Amino acid sequence: MMRERTHEIIQAALSDGRMNLLETEAKEICSDYCMPVPPYEMVRTSGEASHAADRLGFPVVLKIVSPDILHKTEAGGVLLDVRTPLDASRGFETIVKNARQHDPEARIQGVLVQKMVPQGTEVIIGGLIDPHFGQTVMFGLGGVFVEVLRDVTFRIAPITKQDAQDMVREIKAYPILKGYRGSPPVDENAIADMLVKASDLIMENPQVGQMDLNPVMAYEKGASIVDARIILQK
Repeated sequence: MMRERTHEIIQAALSDGRMNLLETEAKEICSDYCMPVPPYEMVRTSGEASHAADRLGFPVVLKIVSPDILHKTEAGGVLLDVRTPLDASRGFETIVKNARQHDPEARIQGVLVQKMVPQGTEVIIGGLIDPHFGQTVMFGLGGVFVEVLRDVTFRIAPITKQDAQDMVREIKAYPILKGYRGSPPVDENAIADMLVKASDLIMENPQVGQMDLNPVMAYEKGASIVDARIILQK
């Protein structure tokens, strides 16, 4: 059954003429589907950034929030490993300035202050509409590896838990997920659970044309969605 909050977010964006959801909106949808995201707050001033970072606990990440800036890193709109309230305040000013220099016409909604999660194994969970098969779910190694190695696998939605487990195990890099040269294995069950929930999300919301949860940090126990992007279709 469609989640009411997700429906509200999608309809508000469409009414506003936006096809690209803000990261805050995408993460709220993920939370609505019980997919784990790090604690975060949306702020609009440097003072708010300082207080939010202090509440969340250091270190934090700062990210520009704008419907007109899709590639935040290229715009200088991301600041990692912020460790003091003063650095959070200064960081807010820096990335807003960078964003305005990158695109003077960009609508800046604010800055996302997010708890910085520990490094894990980076994977990607995605959803897209294939012109022949309809809604499909994707899984593979995440971060830069998704573009370099293109080691991904697909299933037509909806998928079962068994489908999801098979997806995790059939990528070429599966030995890395199992634990390689002393590194701990990832929580395959947590990943499979997220794949099923991603399948539910795209099946229940046909307006979602593309969804990229990348990277998802996978740990020996659990996983966390670091970045989320959702693109709508009419």
